[in-house]
Amino acid sequence: MSNLFNELQGKTVLIVGGTSGIGLSAAIQAKAAGAAVIVTGFDVGRAAGVAAEHGFAGYRAFDVTRAESAAPALADIPAVDHLVLLAGSFVTGSVLQTELPHLQRAFDERLWAAVHIIRALGDRLAAAASITFISGMLADRPNAHGTAILASASAAMEAFARGLALELAPRRVNTLSPGPINTPLFDKALGAGRDAYVANLEATLPLHRLGNADEAGAAVLFLMANGYMNGATLHVDGGVRLV
Repeated sequence: MSNLFNELQGKTVLIVGGTSGIGLSAAIQAKAAGAAVIVTGFDVGRAAGVAAEHGFAGYRAFDVTRAESAAPALADIPAVDHLVLLAGSFVTGSVLQTELPHLQRAFDERLWAAVHIIRALGDRLAAAASITFISGMLADRPNAHGTAILASASAAMEAFARGLALELAPRRVNTLSPGPINTPLFDKALGAGRDAYVANLEATLPLHRLGNADEAGAAVLFLMANGYMNGATLHVDGGVRLV
């Protein structure tokens, strides 16, 4: 039986948000599968350092929320076989009290960033390309702690993927929905309350542990390599939706 990930051999993979966490793990695994990997981040120094450390094919640094920043950053990439969009900060705040520009970032960093990047690539996105978005467990289970906008943005990515799978066919479009994954973004979002929150979560989750970036990154590779995955949301959440 052939290895599914052999499909990535020699392909160009562009991972937006590939300098840390799930994106970096996916980039490392894609390179190990024989892909030419280009990672992007906001900070040029970090992106350059990560690319050099791991031997990636290249890096770019730009603000995903600005079309005028994305287009020139990606202009010299001849073709992309697999596009992975994992950028996005943990935007929280009360709908009634939080400044609108802050709340709008949840959509700017996800939905509109995806639009900017897909439009910037245009026909350079291969006819048989895959696109992978990220959503999250808030799309299914929002809470009362200022996550209504972020939950909406996460759910929007899943709907956007289904629509694009039809609009961009035969290109494939899917969404990864991770649960609690132990990444720098997770730690930053929880701040000083992290340890207490994690202890309570581990007591509740069926697996009694957080996921790790390699587990979520492997799911990204599956969505890239499996040519029959399309318009789907893949949950890598340890069963958090069950409890």
